[in-house]
Amino acid sequence: MTDPVPGLTPLLEAVLSVGTELELRATLQRIVDAAAELTGARYATLAMRDPARDGLVRIRTAGPPATGASPAGRGTATASGPEAGTPTGPEADICLDVPIRVDDEVFGNLCLADKACGPVTLEDEQLVRLLAEQAGIAIGNARLYEAARQRERWIEGAAAVTTTLLSGGTGADALTTVAERARILAGAAAGIILEPTDEGGMRVVVASTPGDPAGIVGTTVSPGSPLLGQLLGGEPVFVEDAATDPRITVPARSRFGPSMMLPLQTEGRLIGTLVLPRGRGDRPYTEVERLLAGQFASQAALALVLADARHSRELLAVYEDRDRIARDLHDLVVQRLFATGMMLESTQRRNAAHAKGGGGNGNGKSGDAGNEDGGTGDAGAEEVSAALGRAVDELEATVQEVRTAIFALQQPPADAPTTFRGRVLRETAGAAAVLGVRPSTRFAGPVDNTITDQVAGRLIAVLRRALAAASRRPGVSRIEVVVDATVPLPDGRPGVRLTVHDDGPPDGTDVTWESGL
Repeated sequence: MTDPVPGLTPLLEAVLSVGTELELRATLQRIVDAAAELTGARYATLAMRDPARDGLVRIRTAGPPATGASPAGRGTATASGPEAGTPTGPEADICLDVPIRVDDEVFGNLCLADKACGPVTLEDEQLVRLLAEQAGIAIGNARLYEAARQRERWIEGAAAVTTTLLSGGTGADALTTVAERARILAGAAAGIILEPTDEGGMRVVVASTPGDPAGIVGTTVSPGSPLLGQLLGGEPVFVEDAATDPRITVPARSRFGPSMMLPLQTEGRLIGTLVLPRGRGDRPYTEVERLLAGQFASQAALALVLADARHSRELLAVYEDRDRIARDLHDLVVQRLFATGMMLESTQRRNAAHAKGGGGNGNGKSGDAGNEDGGTGDAGAEEVSAALGRAVDELEATVQEVRTAIFALQQPPADAPTTFRGRVLRETAGAAAVLGVRPSTRFAGPVDNTITDQVAGRLIAVLRRALAAASRRPGVSRIEVVVDATVPLPDGRPGVRLTVHDDGPPDGTDVTWESGL
């Protein structure tokens, strides 16, 4: 029987061990440990040629390193001699240095030192080179697995963001969702979104951080900043260290290290910039991470635009429904109320005419009895006339309130109504939340056309104070607000009168204010 080749069994075991891992860091650690075990070296390290690609700098043996060496795990590789990444100092007594190639590119250098059982032999070198060849295949497979896993996470994250944004919510909630999800996927210290300002700069509107976001939200990038042109132009920017990069001038930069600044834009429309900074001293972003984060930003921008369009469609549907309700109120309710009021007024006039004709008996006889009947008839007619008058007044008030409701339905909700009616209705609607009851509001005369901005401002201030005072009084269950632009002032000038009445005990409270137009 042929004797087995020396070292072959340990080499096969090492190759099998290296190939059992799919996670890149674990694969590299197995390679280093296997090389040290095959050669008997007390120290082994694998320094990467391109740390930015995989986010790894150095892998060491778990055994005791040479004096002055870094602990096991990641370290910082220094350049020495022709091979970048070759260690110096106490680690410079290298007995073997073998490159590891992945797809015809040098991935890094596997360095071994301090062999305990004598000098390095040709067999040691052959074993390590064979291990390096197999290691290159294992690293390539681990890279593919890691890239696929990262791509899957980012795709799932983008899909989750799209689903969340299209399910509803405000614009601020949508931006917060994008920032939070991107921060988690990128392993960043913060997820920040900047939006362009009217002054030509950019401003931080959302900051998602595990800790305190103080000092970030509201920060502005003023016009003239070195990075502003790229950000507003929709260009991605990658920074190695935000704390030391002279292009970054915001105060919060001292907290952060490697950073990505990705445009949120779609079809030429720039929504903002997604900034994903890592902490000081954290590993840099790899090329794969940069690519996937850029794709996520593009998908998120499209989702934001779709969510905005969906919200606009919903608002349009609300406006159309409100217009329909307003038309129904105008065409059906107001016209019927108006017709009923005219009928009551006609009845009132006929009743008054009958009362003036006097009373009498059915035979046309006059006398005391006839006068007595006539007096009773006059009193009854007066009561009927008074009741009809009250009914007509109530109908007129109802018509005014319905017209006010129609006007409110026809106005698009806005933060700052431009019409006087809209401003008054906004004040009364805002007071309803405090009062627990919505004030009844009526307008008389062409208030939007006759009341000047100066007078309107003073009237709104008085209305606000009156509503605030009513909210502090106990027992108020009804408030009536009347703005009348048809009243004349004592000197004959046209004017406007504001009346605010509440039914608080004991006899209610009235606030009246007048001004010339």
